[in-house]
Amino acid sequence: QAQLEESGGGSVEVGGSLKLSCATSGYIFTHCGMGWYRQASGKERELVSAIGSDGTPQYADSVKGRFTLSQDVSKNTLYLQMDSLKTEDTAVYYCAADSRTRGGNRCAAQIQALVAWGQGTLVTVSS
Repeated sequence: QAQLEESGGGSVEVGGSLKLSCATSGYIFTHCGMGWYRQASGKERELVSAIGSDGTPQYADSVKGRFTLSQDVSKNTLYLQMDSLKTEDTAVYYCAADSRTRGGNRCAAQIQALVAWGQGTLVTVSS
């Protein structure tokens, strides 16, 4: 089972900021697609941001201009800087390693799945 260790969630007020981190192994970080998803209570899991096939960050329309995806290759860590948070950003945020977007069978063999998920970190934004 792939190890994706998330951290950085918490409670903030509207307009505040949080930075999420996702650390994984060097092989997964290098050979798999990496991204962040979220799932609000009663809703389906949705993509927030991910590294696109061209290597550039892609964002859901709802977070464009407020969230920033970045990575530290030396630490095998993916970050999600979340600014100008809104109440509708409240959700459990999951880091994902995705063989469908990058790495194919090599990634899938390493993570033992098409997509591997972290344990999730709760972000609560209150007004």
